[in-house]
Amino acid sequence: MIPNFWNDQNMAKQIMSELDGLKKINKVWNNLNLQIKELIDLKEIVENENDESTLKEIENASFELERALIAFETKIKLNDHHDKSNAIVSIHAGAGGTESCDWVQMLVRMYSRWSEDKNFEVEVVDSLDGEETGLKSITMIVKGEHAYGFLQSEIGVHRLVRISPFDSNKRRHTSFCSVDVIPEVEDNINIVIEDKDIRIDTYRSSGAGGQHVNKTDSAVRIIHLTTGIVVQSQNERSQIKNRAIAMKLLKAKLYELEQKRQRAYYDKHYDEKGAIEWGNQVRSYIFMPYQLVKDHRTGYETSQVSLIMDGRIDNFIDAYLSWKLKKNG
Repeated sequence: MIPNFWNDQNMAKQIMSELDGLKKINKVWNNLNLQIKELIDLKEIVENENDESTLKEIENASFELERALIAFETKIKLNDHHDKSNAIVSIHAGAGGTESCDWVQMLVRMYSRWSEDKNFEVEVVDSLDGEETGLKSITMIVKGEHAYGFLQSEIGVHRLVRISPFDSNKRRHTSFCSVDVIPEVEDNINIVIEDKDIRIDTYRSSGAGGQHVNKTDSAVRIIHLTTGIVVQSQNERSQIKNRAIAMKLLKAKLYELEQKRQRAYYDKHYDEKGAIEWGNQVRSYIFMPYQLVKDHRTGYETSQVSLIMDGRIDNFIDAYLSWKLKKNG
């Protein structure tokens, strides 16, 4: 043990957390190696007996093992300090009107399915319904180990091309949504927010939440006067809880802003995200006249559109992390 190791509690906890993470990675790697060996041995036995039923089971198990290996390879690429944090995901409709509001809803479903597959929790803290359907915007916290590390790949403009279900003439429409992802900051990070620097407004919730929510001013909006950052929470019945969540969102945004200033990366982050319109997309989802999902940064693409919309985005995440590592040298 290092002398005076526990004198700095925060540093000690960080090192112990990193050590615990390395132990988990080693355990997963040993388990995957064992599964591979068992499948190879079983396949050799079954092939000699010509047992097609068991061979099919081995094929299915191999497919799941391949997914587990991809997930493992992806996770070991997550080395930044906040990669292990929960993720605050914000999605906003762009050019396309009703179509874009529906596209927001589709992306929410995609990320929710992905989170469910990872056993992550999704907490919606604020949302604004579209005028006819879907959502104009939504903010949700994805809670799980390395949620931010994975979902940083989604930052940017996402473009959808499809035959519109809202167009009686069945014409092809293009829609855009902006996705932003920041890490949820740890409670032990000291971020001072003075009362004079913020304005707090309360209003009635416009979302689902029961009669109690709609009859009281339980929703909370906080405006940080210095930076112009606006956060809000309306999904809790209690104004106190909504205020606590909004403050957590504000702290996360302020911390991310300062980190990016220090790294001279803040402007680049938002330049990459760009305006929510044509020419700025990081990924395209084409339903018609052919089926293709393509990431324009990494070049990775697939024709399995339905699987992607069901949350199978791990290959895109892995390709992004490989691209990011190569880009950053």
